[in-house]
Amino acid sequence: MAKNLNDRLEGRALPIVLSIIFLDVLGIGILFPVLPQLIFQIFIPAGHSYSGSLIMLGWLVGIYPLMQFVATPILGQLSDRFGRKPVLGISVAGTALGYVLFAIGIITKNIPLLFFARAFDGITGGNLSVARAVIADVSSPEHRTRNFGFIGAAFGMGFVMGPYLGARLATPGANFFGLFNTPHWFNAATPFWFTAILSLMNVLLIMFILPETHKHIQKHVKIIWSKSLSNIKKAATSPTLRVIFGSEFLFWSGFTFFTTFFQVLLIQKLHFTPANVGDFFAYIGIWLAVSQATLTVALAKRYKNWTVLKFGFIAAGLTLYAMLWPVNTTQLLIVTPFFAMFAGLVIANATALVSLSADKTIQGEVLGIDFSVQALAQAIPAIIAGYIATMGINVPVIVGGSVVILGGIFFNIFYRPPKHLLHQDADQATLG
Repeated sequence: MAKNLNDRLEGRALPIVLSIIFLDVLGIGILFPVLPQLIFQIFIPAGHSYSGSLIMLGWLVGIYPLMQFVATPILGQLSDRFGRKPVLGISVAGTALGYVLFAIGIITKNIPLLFFARAFDGITGGNLSVARAVIADVSSPEHRTRNFGFIGAAFGMGFVMGPYLGARLATPGANFFGLFNTPHWFNAATPFWFTAILSLMNVLLIMFILPETHKHIQKHVKIIWSKSLSNIKKAATSPTLRVIFGSEFLFWSGFTFFTTFFQVLLIQKLHFTPANVGDFFAYIGIWLAVSQATLTVALAKRYKNWTVLKFGFIAAGLTLYAMLWPVNTTQLLIVTPFFAMFAGLVIANATALVSLSADKTIQGEVLGIDFSVQALAQAIPAIIAGYIATMGINVPVIVGGSVVILGGIFFNIFYRPPKHLLHQDADQATLG
């Protein structure tokens, strides 16, 4: 009876959370093709040099995850104390407001407002960790890796649609799925009005459809507002999780070095237009989705998460190097799927391994720590990338590949599965 109840809860919550994640990531993906336009339409006309604009862009990209780093553990604690549903609803509403402010900043060419909007959105943008906690709440052990793979698929699909929509919503007269050309009044602010509407749709889904999934609400827990720094200390000292967190930090750092300025490289090296940039990142998203919906699920039937990660980190780093090889679009389309598929394997399996290694009563907190690690890994490299990009637009990719490989080496040398996972495997083998 209890199992049937859990299955119904999983069946109801899973599609809603996946929809929330899809719409949330759609808004993030929309930003990628718009970023280069800020350099040439706002920063340089305001009197900044090209090098100075690269540095400013790095800070603008980095301030969002930096604020996420501060806010994510707080949202995780709040979801453990008050439930997943109210925290998700409030944070997504904040995301909608952040997009509105960013759109106004673009229209008025108000650089301080652009930074404020991204910072505000980052403060409320730790909701993906709470959404992942919902998945952890409702997932049975045998479905956990599969369900986290579905999260990756939703992430990938949002990443597919986001850049494509962002490029076309930001460009007047652009072809839209072969159906029509975008109106003449479309500009770089239009994608953010669009994502504000999507975020409000998210709020409605959360309010009226998503059930409360947290069964261990701890209303007596005191909220520690400065917990982000102590979380990093916990991530570094936890015997069970520190190697996973350390490897994830290096992986996401390398991934961020790649995503922050690769679109500028495409414009300079392959003469891409903003629409081409959007199409390229949509292409990456397709292969991320394919990897996590098919390859991740298939490998989960035969290999443990840590086994996949031991080769996944190294392969992702090597294929990231390969992204510098193409000198034309055809070569780029050939190389990209390999990097996206290995990156997809790492993302899904690392998240699942963190969840499996943590106690069920603190899933929100642990996944909040995990997201804090990722946020810090996306903030620091984005800021650094702005400076090293002034040495050559390909340098961030070289540094990124090296950092991902370093994460793989670290994981292979130091990771040891916790005893309870090994005992679980032994029990399953005995039952089998």
